[in-house]
Amino acid sequence: MEKFIKVVWTYTAKNQLQTIFNYYKEKSIQGANNIKNEILNSTKNIHFIDQYQKDEIESQYRRIIVRDYKILYFVEDEVIYISKIFSTKRNFTKQL
Repeated sequence: MEKFIKVVWTYTAKNQLQTIFNYYKEKSIQGANNIKNEILNSTKNIHFIDQYQKDEIESQYRRIIVRDYKILYFVEDEVIYISKIFSTKRNFTKQL
């Protein structure tokens, strides 16, 4: 039987997800919901701790890529903490 792994979102990651949602909401509420749901669902699909590769820039994290977003997480005491979410596009922060 597969062991359940608890996934916890950090305050920073929650705020970053909200910022992404708000950015897309200006264009389309449906589009904003779609990207938010894709990000949330990707983190629910982590079935084992070493499932995704280590990030090449911040090697203390593992990463998931969803569309143009990198989701970084780390593991502590068999709990997965979603730490950061950010755009892989170059000038995304300038667009906000």
